[in-house]
Amino acid sequence: MAAVLECAHLKKQYGSTVALKGISLSLPEGKIIGLLGPNGSGKTTLIKLASGLLLPTSGEIKVCSFKPGIESKKLVSYLPEKNFLDLGKKVNNQIAFMADFYSDFDKNKANEMLERLGIDPTKKLKELSKGNREKVQLILVMSRNAKLYLLDEPIGGVDPAARDYILETIISNYCENSTVLISTHLIADVESVLNEFIFIQEGEILMHESADKVHAKGKTVDAMFREVFRC
Repeated sequence: MAAVLECAHLKKQYGSTVALKGISLSLPEGKIIGLLGPNGSGKTTLIKLASGLLLPTSGEIKVCSFKPGIESKKLVSYLPEKNFLDLGKKVNNQIAFMADFYSDFDKNKANEMLERLGIDPTKKLKELSKGNREKVQLILVMSRNAKLYLLDEPIGGVDPAARDYILETIISNYCENSTVLISTHLIADVESVLNEFIFIQEGEILMHESADKVHAKGKTVDAMFREVFRC
C-alpha cells in the first residue's frame, strides 16, 4: 500500500525548544488516523510540517514522495485549529474563492453539506455562531479532492449533537486512496471512525497501531490513551 505521508528522522526545533525529536512515520493511503497526545506533544507542529507551513530543522517529510513545496501543497487540504476565514465575507463568497484557488474543489459537494447542516450561504461568517463557522471551515476543507487531509481539532468547538454529522462528513467525503490525519483531544468521539492511531508525547512517537488490534483485545483507544498518559 502506497504511503501518503512519510517522515524520516524528522526534527523541528524552535530556539532551544525541540518540538519533534527525530520521528519516523509512514502513513498509508485509504486510512483515517488519529494523532493523539497531550498539549505540547508536537501534534500541531507535525501537521504544519506536513502542510508545508513549516520546514524541518533536520530529517525529511514527504507527501506522496514530494518534499514540502508547490507540488506537495496541491495534494494537502489543511484545517487549522484557529479560524482562517474572513469573517466579513459571505459563505458563498468563500466557496467561490476556494473554487477559484483550488482546481480540485467541488462546489456542489460544499453546497450540499451546507444545506444538510442548515447553514445559509448568503450570510456573512460573522453572523454565524462559532460552531457554525467551524462547520463551514470543515466543509471547505473536505470539499477538496485531496490526497492528505490534515484536521487539527475539527470537532473541538461544535456541540455534541453536530459531532456525529461532522464525523460522517469526514468519512463520506474523502477518497478511498486518500488519508485523513485527525488531531484531537476528544478521543471517545472520534474512535469509531479511526483505522489507526498515533500516540505522541514530548515530540516522540510512543505508539502507532491499528484501532482494530486494540479493540480485539477488548480495549478502547480512549482507555489505552488514559493508561499511557496517566498523570
